[in-house]
Amino acid sequence: MKASVPTTALSRCVLAIALYAASPLVSASPDLTALGLEELMALKVVGASKYEQRQSEVAAAVSVITREDIRSFGWRTLDEALATLPGVHVTYDRQYKYLGTRGFGLPGDYNTRVLVTINGNRVNDSTFDAGQVGRQLPLDMELVERIEFIPGPGGAVYGQNAMFGVVNVITRTGMDMDATELAVRAQQPQGLREGRVSFGKRFDGGLDLLLSTSALNARGQDHFFEFGATGVSGIARGMDGERDREFFIRLARGAWSFDLVSGNDRKDDPTASYFSSPLVPGQSQRDRYTLAQLQHQHGRPEDALRFHARLFAGQERYTGHFNYGTPITSPIAGDWRGGEWQLFYSGWDAHRLMLGLEIQDNARARQQFIDPANPANDFTIHSPGWRAGVYVQDEWLLADTLRATLGLRVDRNDVTGTQTSPRLGLIWQATPATTLKALYGRAHRAPNAFERDYSDSVSQVGNPALQGERIDTLELVAGHRVGGELLLRGSVYQWRMSDLIVLGVDPVSGLTQYQPGGQVRAKGLELSADQVWSWGGRLRGSVSMQHARDAGGVRIANAPPLLGKLNFSAPLPLAGLRLGWELQFDGRRSTLAGKETGGHAVSNLHLSTERLLPGLKVSLAIRNLFDKRYEHPASDSNWQDSLGQDGRSVRAEARYRF
Repeated sequence: MKASVPTTALSRCVLAIALYAASPLVSASPDLTALGLEELMALKVVGASKYEQRQSEVAAAVSVITREDIRSFGWRTLDEALATLPGVHVTYDRQYKYLGTRGFGLPGDYNTRVLVTINGNRVNDSTFDAGQVGRQLPLDMELVERIEFIPGPGGAVYGQNAMFGVVNVITRTGMDMDATELAVRAQQPQGLREGRVSFGKRFDGGLDLLLSTSALNARGQDHFFEFGATGVSGIARGMDGERDREFFIRLARGAWSFDLVSGNDRKDDPTASYFSSPLVPGQSQRDRYTLAQLQHQHGRPEDALRFHARLFAGQERYTGHFNYGTPITSPIAGDWRGGEWQLFYSGWDAHRLMLGLEIQDNARARQQFIDPANPANDFTIHSPGWRAGVYVQDEWLLADTLRATLGLRVDRNDVTGTQTSPRLGLIWQATPATTLKALYGRAHRAPNAFERDYSDSVSQVGNPALQGERIDTLELVAGHRVGGELLLRGSVYQWRMSDLIVLGVDPVSGLTQYQPGGQVRAKGLELSADQVWSWGGRLRGSVSMQHARDAGGVRIANAPPLLGKLNFSAPLPLAGLRLGWELQFDGRRSTLAGKETGGHAVSNLHLSTERLLPGLKVSLAIRNLFDKRYEHPASDSNWQDSLGQDGRSVRAEARYRF
């Protein structure tokens, strides 16, 4: 049921609040949680090179989202935070959230070309290679200390998947939390209920502990769908629900740390994906992730020689419940484990050297199809594999204001053999306020087990002949500080992807199949500004123009040529309120059928305060403030060519610390 507040009244209210908050006459004291520009620029980045660097030293147009940003705007999933960054757009197919970056977001791509990590531990699994950014990410956003987004190819350090960027999510520590936290949320009209219990503390003996568990249940919304050639259409009632459970523990003492994150998400399917039977209840997709890693850091940051080692393991369990006249189940299991060893040496004058070795054993990639009514149709596909990579990087200080980053990684796997990923960055500190970067990088990706091997003769056929794909990127970045409160940045880039893997239709069976898609080229421009005021306000905005075409010069699907982002946060002179307001514009997107979804602008509002009672924070969030109706392109595995998105929703939250 839609919220009953008239759009015009909401418009006037939000405009008045924004103008009043932006006024220099605001009498409220500065928000102590808001960071100034100096503090923002001083934030260290780990995800670009796997060791700490200042943002000005990173060979990329890196962006950092802080815990204060997450709380100011009330983001509850990783994609909501990333969608505010230059060149990023999100697609939702009523099952999963997908990131589009710099003009690339092909329908049917399970985030395989963006690497997602939690504390440096790979989230992308061994079967789908999926980097989860929606609720399937097994981590509550309230546990996130900061998010690092490093756009462009990261293959020289990470190898597989890091083609369009690396997202490194860094969690809070027990010392950061230093309390017990209880949180509850409710959202309408989705009928969402959510709760979290967390405990964090650093004990006298030096042990740092963070422990958290959370749960979510949602009824979802009833949407109207058409189901293509079947001629069936109607409202999918009670078929959009979701259930999510998450658990996180982090232990650290001295040079050792251990973290384990686990999530169990089930999303009901109202769209009858994979050409299943329309409007049949009980269809759903479930994802269970468990990720663990043990790390040891030898040496202090000021030491010339440091050693870092980690052991990691991951598990993903997917279960698809579909109906093709009779119920069928598609369980998929992935297990992986491995280790990484890294040496860092800064004792050689004007150089910072890094040498690393990473090995991953994909011990299990098992795909099954179970048809209880016809057991003869059952099958099991085993696709275990392995990959290993060695990498080296040198940060070379050529002069006081000029440095170079030279990197190379050599990977070998059991599918595509040996691949090399070079990286070159030249960074010039032209003036104390101006930084210029010239960047080149290459990254690769081997086809995953699902793309290559899955074949059920009902929804998809396999393609064992698939080969890997490669991307080469050139980029120029300019950053300039105006005074102590304004940062301007511009980036111009071009990339070329060769041997692209795309989801198409097999001409023999008529079913979906992953196939070679030739070459794609893109050029783009990203302009951004970040204004911080001493009274606690912050305005962040960007405009991205991107031009992505296939070998025939045709604009690729789901590639908006224009993106606009605006984020404003400020303290308000009433009950300690803090305002977070965002506006996102996505240009028109082409669908796979050659139609267009049309451009749209969506606005979100978040109000919060911690002044009502000691330890208590309450907030109110309105997503899609003006109830904009818009659609996202669907994939070749959907009956639909495009899928409608949710209208206005209202969420209330209370969090108590003691």
